[in-house]
Amino acid sequence: MTDHPSTVPMGKPTSYSRVTLSRIMTAVDVNLYGTVHGGVLMKFVDDVAGAAAARHSGGTAVTASIDEIVFSEPVRVGDLVHAHAQVNWTGNTSMEVGVRVVAERWDSAEDEPVRVATAYLVFVGVDVGGAPRAVRPVLPETPEDERRFREAEIRRAHRLAKRRAIQAHRAG
Repeated sequence: MTDHPSTVPMGKPTSYSRVTLSRIMTAVDVNLYGTVHGGVLMKFVDDVAGAAAARHSGGTAVTASIDEIVFSEPVRVGDLVHAHAQVNWTGNTSMEVGVRVVAERWDSAEDEPVRVATAYLVFVGVDVGGAPRAVRPVLPETPEDERRFREAEIRRAHRLAKRRAIQAHRAG
């Protein structure tokens, strides 16, 4: 009997995918209200999440959806903003990436950073032709990682249920 190598890569711990991007917000980032435009933060979130997904999957990963993004505090010009991302959950070809965005206020740098946004994105690993490819499993390391993994499964179940309900409604 011959053993055939698995097409699914070996799993990686949650910490392997963690990525942080940082940047100072400038006048070109503001909206009409004088705070940083939500779209600027959304791109920043997508960039850091994409880096975490690519690192975890060992190759190209593309954004499939943004499940949720919550802006909790405004970001101002001069703030040093840090976006922290990690892969929370993996399926066969998809991954959920969680992102936490914090800001160090330029005028109160000694204060603790302020949480300004959180987001959950779904990425799909793709091959050179753009077809979905298998991604390695994520291996939660801490109770916090386990909690994130379980909550990601809940979000996935809700996404799939919503998709089925909409398809049924359209068919009916």
